[in-house]
Amino acid sequence: MTDQPPILRLTGVTKSIDTGAHRVDILRGIDLSVPRGQFVAIMGQSGSGKSTLLGLLAGLDSPTSGSIVLDGQEISSLGEDQLAAIRGRKIGFVFQSYQLIPTLTAEENVLLPAELAGVGRDGVERARMLLRMVGLEDRCDHYPIQLSGGEQQRVALARAFVLKPPLLLADEPTGNLDSSNGAAVLELLLSLNRSEGATLILVTHDRELAGHADRRIQLKDGLIVADEVRAEATA
Repeated sequence: MTDQPPILRLTGVTKSIDTGAHRVDILRGIDLSVPRGQFVAIMGQSGSGKSTLLGLLAGLDSPTSGSIVLDGQEISSLGEDQLAAIRGRKIGFVFQSYQLIPTLTAEENVLLPAELAGVGRDGVERARMLLRMVGLEDRCDHYPIQLSGGEQQRVALARAFVLKPPLLLADEPTGNLDSSNGAAVLELLLSLNRSEGATLILVTHDRELAGHADRRIQLKDGLIVADEVRAEATA
């Protein structure tokens, strides 16, 4: 992991919003390097800037200043079409609210990114394999409304991995689940992440969940105030 360039490198990243009356500084200078394959938990109180940071990493927004390099490519000044292409190839997403399309079955939801990317039969086989891995092989033809919250999040996990992205971003992935389902989804997320070799960056308020990460980053008032790497992760 240390012999390769980082999957992400941020240098002097800021994000501000001009409300007209005054300017709000959300991120105030973020320097961050994330090695490939690392599991990073980003923590902080509401308003600390963690969701804004995740959006910048995803290419959903552009920084006010600074540089973001994803997998060797500078993305901070790219246009929306270029960013959309990068998101499709290199980033998987897991959201707190699942974001499944209600008119599509579980298998169709998982397969959607592959279809948008023009992947053929291989995409179908991989979607079915991932649904087996998350224990939903017998629910492929069910629609989201027919699935529990935990099952919907497992479908979302399978969808996030269908294109084998090098980077997976998760925004409070267990936030809408009870403790039992949350623990099951976390275990699946970590298992899939290990087997697929992706880098995982997760935003969470849950300290127990963050305790599983290789690295914990604490944000406060738009700044990184703590950056801790577990001893086992460096061994």
